[in-house]
Amino acid sequence: MSRFHQRAVLTGCVLAAVLAVAGLFVTDYGIDPDVWLIGLVLGFLALLAALDPWLQRRRAAGLATDDNLAAAANALTQALHTQWNEECRARGLTDHLLDLHWSALEGEPGHSDGVLGAYRRSGGRMVFLGEAGAGKSTTAMLLTTGLLDRRPDEAVPFLLPLSTWDPGAEDVRTWMTRRLYEDHPALRNTELYGSYAAELLVEQRRVFPVLDGLDQIPAERRADALDRINRAFPRTQPLVLTCRTDEFAGARVPGAHVVELQPLDHEEIAGYLRATSDPVTAARWEPIFLHLRDEPDDRLAEALSTPLSVWLASVVYAYGEPSELLDRGRFPDRRAIEDHLVDALVTGSFGDRGIAHQARLSQVWPRDRARRWLAFLAGQMCDRGVRELAWWDLRHSVRGSWLALLGALVLGLIGGFGVAWLMAYASTPEFAPLTGLVAGLAVAAAALHASRQRAPKQKLGVWRSLLVVSGVLGTAAGLVFGALYGLSAGLVVGLGIAVAVALRFALGSSAELSHPSSPKWTMARDRVAVWTGSLVLAVVFGAAGGLVFGPHQSGMVGLGLACGLMLGFTLSVLHLRWWWFTVARVWLALRGKLPWELTAFLEDARKLGVLRQAGAVHQFRHALVQDRLAGARDRVRSGA
Repeated sequence: MSRFHQRAVLTGCVLAAVLAVAGLFVTDYGIDPDVWLIGLVLGFLALLAALDPWLQRRRAAGLATDDNLAAAANALTQALHTQWNEECRARGLTDHLLDLHWSALEGEPGHSDGVLGAYRRSGGRMVFLGEAGAGKSTTAMLLTTGLLDRRPDEAVPFLLPLSTWDPGAEDVRTWMTRRLYEDHPALRNTELYGSYAAELLVEQRRVFPVLDGLDQIPAERRADALDRINRAFPRTQPLVLTCRTDEFAGARVPGAHVVELQPLDHEEIAGYLRATSDPVTAARWEPIFLHLRDEPDDRLAEALSTPLSVWLASVVYAYGEPSELLDRGRFPDRRAIEDHLVDALVTGSFGDRGIAHQARLSQVWPRDRARRWLAFLAGQMCDRGVRELAWWDLRHSVRGSWLALLGALVLGLIGGFGVAWLMAYASTPEFAPLTGLVAGLAVAAAALHASRQRAPKQKLGVWRSLLVVSGVLGTAAGLVFGALYGLSAGLVVGLGIAVAVALRFALGSSAELSHPSSPKWTMARDRVAVWTGSLVLAVVFGAAGGLVFGPHQSGMVGLGLACGLMLGFTLSVLHLRWWWFTVARVWLALRGKLPWELTAFLEDARKLGVLRQAGAVHQFRHALVQDRLAGARDRVRSGA
């Protein structure tokens, strides 16, 4: 659905709900409420018919055309360009950028400011190797950002972490398609982009993969995964891949320019730390610089040879004394130095009012609890074998059956109480408890069914009809209420259900493909759908309550509004990820596993550099940070 049609549906829904309530009072002007409501129903259906994508078969039911795909590629480019430029700014890559250089295992040497030129000279196929923290992911991101300044005939680079792919469960192109839909749900907008837009973007090579972290795939599956990648993207197709050097040993990517990012020398380390420090802090680094120059093969030089460690050191010792790193007893090897820097990043970032003010945090988070919360998230991610922290996956941190029961119980209580409260003032109040119980059980059963999360499918045919689906469901509800409480009540309730379905249709069809994806934006879309649907049903039930008990009993209108708000909430959240995220978040906060203001905490952790953002998900700044917080490195060291 286009943005214009989406807004037209939203406006029509709001007007229909407001005018339905106005029908309570038109009797004072000699207008029959039934005539008013019949005219309103017909007018609303006519509006839906005019805006229904399914009735415009050429745009809604047909496969995406070349023009559709070109428009989708351009909008996707705009969204990704904004997204990765913002992330570059958040990571400080626009102010101070280390000049990485590489040695070519197959091809020519180069450095980071020439990565775009090297990619074009390579024919569009590159593999970046290096040790942990060497800057492979940053290089891939900078290359993606540069390639997004593309000509219309060039493919769109799509940066993806390979840790989210299970090569034994799905083909690499199927995985790419799924990720396109997850990160950019507006690609399902069949009116603008036709059917199967993401599938065709991948199939016709209008999007090509920038695959980060082959080493994150389990060792026993890595060879098969690389073979699948090579077959899906042969040597004539563009491809970018990153991997740790040791994990790539013996592997091949046909036609690719393979380069290895080199360690930083003492001059590069000193230059970066001086550039990111004030004069006083820079002076404190001088003993370290002298040590690196005199002992270039020492464990300190080895530890600070990666961009990650140098960045950590610059943050950790912005106000501290870096000469403590010279203590061999405390820091006997590279691992000890890296672990210390990661620990200091987490503990030093939180709990300090000055740092919170400088970073513009939402609040000063307690240091010990912040570390415990981050350790819980890191441990959950390591247990699931993932490197992405998606807010909708928080549900996996609560046992599935327990989460479903909690969510279903709460929704059942809210929906059942709302119905029972309204029926208690109906013509047969003695049936109110039974009616509320039945409604609550029905809502709970629907919630249990909805808790089994499924991947959304492309809906075609009559299920894409705004008019048919809204009209059928509204008619069914209207007939039931009309038989029980009269024509006016049936018309109001039927119209209300039709309005609610149309709202869900419009709000579920994102027209903002050019909008950059982010956790806050994707969550906001769910929340808007919840509260819009709740308010509309509240207005409808308020009108129905007034009509059932008489237009002059204004107290009953208020009761109907309150009951409708509760029932509308339960019906609106059933299939939305936001509800199950909220249930999991509240339960984990009650147990002290996570903060109550989780989204604010994650955003503040990003501002402090502990987390980073990749589209709609968060990641820890580096796998070393996640593993250290989760205790994985300690388990490896102890042989556990």
